[in-house]
Amino acid sequence: METRELRYFVAVAEELHFGRAAQRLGMAQPPLSRAISQLERRIGVELLRRTSRSVTLTDAGAVLLREGRAALGAVEAAERRARRASESPGLVLVSKAGAAGELLPKLLDAYAAEPGSVTVDVVLCSVGEQERMLRDGRADVALLHLPFDSAAGLDIEELSTESQVLVVPAGHELAARAHVRMSDLAQVPLPRWPSGDATYPPGPGPEVHDVVQLLQLVTLGRAVSVLPESIRSSLHDGLAAVPVLDAPLVTTVIAWPPHSRSLALAGLIRTATRL
Repeated sequence: METRELRYFVAVAEELHFGRAAQRLGMAQPPLSRAISQLERRIGVELLRRTSRSVTLTDAGAVLLREGRAALGAVEAAERRARRASESPGLVLVSKAGAAGELLPKLLDAYAAEPGSVTVDVVLCSVGEQERMLRDGRADVALLHLPFDSAAGLDIEELSTESQVLVVPAGHELAARAHVRMSDLAQVPLPRWPSGDATYPPGPGPEVHDVVQLLQLVTLGRAVSVLPESIRSSLHDGLAAVPVLDAPLVTTVIAWPPHSRSLALAGLIRTATRL
């Protein structure tokens, strides 16, 4: 199967219309129809049911759409990594803004002191973006936080596990408590993270995209949040952290694509696990 055929099929499967798919691909409709028919003959299964009124996916087509998207994503990631390798021998490390605490500067300093170390460009991004950048080839390695981020299909090494705290303004009624439970937070303005990017259900507070933005909103009294214990090192005097006894533990991992054979990346991972 050629990547060209996969691109054709994915376009038709997503549009469910040969005319729109052809326009999206910048080609005429008849050769697109012939290419899909040829693909079906070669695989030996019907991928699309066509009538004069509609185009629908068969069960086999739904499977190929899912697998085809993943395959095309892997091809695009390989292209990006190849281009970046020709431009620079360095590494790109991605992490959520404000979420790495003291670990990130310690890791960068320790790795820079290692023989044979290379330049590490750091990208600080919004929630969920670091995983996408790692998968699509824009980054070589990422710091992820389980269970909030997904490490499915990636190689990982666990670096630390910690409890969580409730971050509130220093004058908040819960700030004086020795500890709280998740049930105590039913009426407080927990934030709304982008869809699918958080473990907790959306709260009544404002939508946020990174920890830096969140802490600013907590300072203004517009939100409170449950965050890993290590956030204490980033809090100023106007904020308080209260242990949440029944919040899930957070495990910080360093993650990378399983097919990577970069010696520089291996060195960075060894440094991280040593720390």
